[in-house]
Amino acid sequence: MSLRKAVFWLHLVCGVAAGTVILMMSVTGVMLTYQKQMTEWSDREYWVDPAIEGVRAPLSTVIATAERYDPDAPVSSVVLYADSKAPVAATLEGGRTLYLDPATAEVRGENTKGMRAFLSWNVRMHRWFGASGERRTAARAITGWSNLVFFFLVLSGLYLWMPARWTRQHLRPVTVLNPRARGKARDFNWHHVFGFWMAIPLALVAGSATVISFPWASDLAYRVVGDTPPVRAAARRSPVPAPPTSASNRVLGLVPESVRGGEVASVAPTPFEVSVLDHFVEPAMSRLPEWRTITVPIPDAAGDDIEMRINAGWGGEPQKRYTVRYDAATGEEVAWQTFQDQSRGRRFRTFLRFAHTGEFFGIWGQTVAGFASLAAVLLVWSGLALAWRRLVLQPLRRRATQPA
Repeated sequence: MSLRKAVFWLHLVCGVAAGTVILMMSVTGVMLTYQKQMTEWSDREYWVDPAIEGVRAPLSTVIATAERYDPDAPVSSVVLYADSKAPVAATLEGGRTLYLDPATAEVRGENTKGMRAFLSWNVRMHRWFGASGERRTAARAITGWSNLVFFFLVLSGLYLWMPARWTRQHLRPVTVLNPRARGKARDFNWHHVFGFWMAIPLALVAGSATVISFPWASDLAYRVVGDTPPVRAAARRSPVPAPPTSASNRVLGLVPESVRGGEVASVAPTPFEVSVLDHFVEPAMSRLPEWRTITVPIPDAAGDDIEMRINAGWGGEPQKRYTVRYDAATGEEVAWQTFQDQSRGRRFRTFLRFAHTGEFFGIWGQTVAGFASLAAVLLVWSGLALAWRRLVLQPLRRRATQPA
């Protein structure tokens, strides 16, 4: 058996074995192409038409208003948008998001459920067939190995695509769509044309998915660029649950119990006053004039550094993310972290994570990744059709034509 024939049969068997899973991941991948934009669009009803451009309510007012809305769900972080029409997003413990008017801090409503439920369902199907509990581990393993098989299919398919002769007659059927083709000729044409033109995006999508799926592949990404993989933490002991925090108890202070010398003593922690955050919003905005969003995690105690996470991209562009830290007492900037400050391995691993969805390259990258997922749907469909003809229909026809 020649090398080409051996690769062909391995390509065919792997495609048939993993085709259904790859098809499922490809279809859901198409649905998730513009996930962040679709989520933002679904919340457009909460956007405002500001009477005065640039007027913003103090951050402490926003936090206090959000926590009055639901005293049992303290605010964990706040997101500010550069667009003056965009509301302030307050993230509550438990994952809910509350939208408030940027100028008056008036509550406009919670994040919409319909679009998020649809996208969340697609994410669960894309990663682990929507499984839960212990079944999720097995489902994740199946999708992980299917990603690896898909990566092999893309590379081996590119090898099998190579025509016997590099002439126009031999290249045209495998590089140009033929709208008149039907049946087997159509499936052959689709399989080769979409496989050829989308080979590079598909290899990047499938290869990065393999890195995401397996720890050994993630470690390999570090080693490829000459970096040492991070040490994976062993199973941690369950932390002692801390009392819930809110704007009110951050200002007034809780009195937790601690054990000293076998006796229970009450120790009042130094609370964090959320009003302190008001002094750091403008410096953070001035630090990067082209900012798009600023995320402000709420510190737990007085003395903690004030952290502002500045994003100049659409959320999936790590090279446009920055973190600035301020000393809460002096107001001085103590740290400025960028994507380039990370190690080579970390940067490459992060690149692969967001190259998988195309987000690393912005809206155009997402579009290309979406087309690659759509091409994968057509590749699986046409590939399974070709396999059905070869493995099932052809033997049946031969058997029917054989003399009794």
